[in-house]
Amino acid sequence: MSNTAAKYRMQSVGYHGRFAPSPTGHLHVGSACTALVAWCAARHAGGLFTLRVEDLDVPRTVPGMKEIQINDLKWLGLEWDAGPDIRGPYEPYQQSLRQKYYQSALDRLHHQQMLFPCKLSRKDVQNLASAPHGHTARYPRSLRPTDVRPGWYEEAGKEATIRLKVPDQRIKFFDQVCGLQEENVATTVGDYVLRRRDGVFSYQLAVVVDDLHMEITEVVRGQDLLGSTARQLLLVDALGGVRPSYAHSPLVFNAKGEKLSKRDESLSLAALRESGVPSRHLVGYLAWALGLLPEVRALSPIELVQYFDWSCMKGRPPCVLPENLAEVLTSNVTLGRCSAT
Repeated sequence: MSNTAAKYRMQSVGYHGRFAPSPTGHLHVGSACTALVAWCAARHAGGLFTLRVEDLDVPRTVPGMKEIQINDLKWLGLEWDAGPDIRGPYEPYQQSLRQKYYQSALDRLHHQQMLFPCKLSRKDVQNLASAPHGHTARYPRSLRPTDVRPGWYEEAGKEATIRLKVPDQRIKFFDQVCGLQEENVATTVGDYVLRRRDGVFSYQLAVVVDDLHMEITEVVRGQDLLGSTARQLLLVDALGGVRPSYAHSPLVFNAKGEKLSKRDESLSLAALRESGVPSRHLVGYLAWALGLLPEVRALSPIELVQYFDWSCMKGRPPCVLPENLAEVLTSNVTLGRCSAT
């Protein structure tokens, strides 16, 4: 192990998992599903579980939402070994308080000559790039500035974003749920932003630095974040860290077949709790939707651990929630069905 990697793995740990919500709105059923899977994976492995608050973009943070989310997770029946409310060896567990770690990682990448300034706006990149990628445009090498002068990094401020020089190589990794994955980030995304021109560090950089510093051994999250993994592994390798394993769990959709968002207030944990839904009913419903139980029955997260099995989730379609979920979860009738959209 290199000296750089040793800095991130200062002690030997077994399994260490985490759940890292953003306090920009109420947790919904999809959030609960991800948290439940991550928690069960950690407890099934006899490992540690950490709660981390991803409030990187402070202006979007809703005051008091961190405490509401903590209460929602406790209502669900989850507990953690360290987090914003429980002191631990890797504190602080709140991204807004961890800026020095992100700056240190950015400095290291600069010393490795892996960064460059970019004064182009998103619209400029979209207009100049040959092919758009999703909702953003791929940033090809041809757009890298050729006239970067010495000292640019120290002077970088509101004039430019800072991007990573993405190498032309294929990143391979095995996902516990989705199987073998392979991507060449240079051809799909290109050089991506690590710090915005307003000084806010990117999600990709912050999550990698936090996972390395906190010695997370397995990253469990929803399949909507599968596309971020190759970009993050590039950073893990560049920083000399030890790659965690990955598991991207099935998503939860609303009755219209749309991925849940924090705008789905009726499907928030707070709304379900206020409607009188027992948390054990929701846990049992999600366990069945994930394929961990053959039928829906009420149980607690700790009771679910014995049934935890990644193989049950492989190839599992998204869970489509019934329109009257609160009513379904408080009744004795059959609780609906999971189906693909």
